[in-house]
Amino acid sequence: MKRLRERCNAIELLIIDVDGVLTDGGIAYGHPELEIKQFHVRDGSGLHLWHRAGKRTGLITGRSSPVVARRAAELAIGFVIQGAAEKLPAYRSLLAESGIEDEAVCYIGDDVPDLPPMRSCGLSVAVADACAEVRAIAHYITQTPGGHGAVREAIELILRCQDRFMISD
Repeated sequence: MKRLRERCNAIELLIIDVDGVLTDGGIAYGHPELEIKQFHVRDGSGLHLWHRAGKRTGLITGRSSPVVARRAAELAIGFVIQGAAEKLPAYRSLLAESGIEDEAVCYIGDDVPDLPPMRSCGLSVAVADACAEVRAIAHYITQTPGGHGAVREAIELILRCQDRFMISD
């Protein structure tokens, strides 16, 4: 069985779930056309560090929301799949488009729909408050809950293992 450092060393593509990972899982509605999600700034700065290291990113989410498209554009996330009722076909499609193999993928999830891609990828990460089934199969469980910097924590772990974590002055 591969050690965590070995798994981290192979990672080139980070795929992230949205609700419960990039957000705390809460969804607020304004008027019928308005959905509000809150994102943590440290996850955004972590993704900036990730991209600066020459790495790629993708989002796979079961819901569809204009705010997710907006946040993905702000963060320069290259692959965005929304409305994925089943995440494994979306994951496979994203890998085919990116030309990346399973072993070079880190998938960060929190709930049952994330299990199939988490079982396929090279490094599966569960956020601290993920459901028990997701935590049970994860190679790494963050100390931080979803929506509170868990993505940043995973990015730092991977980049530090690769000796590529760099903070600009």
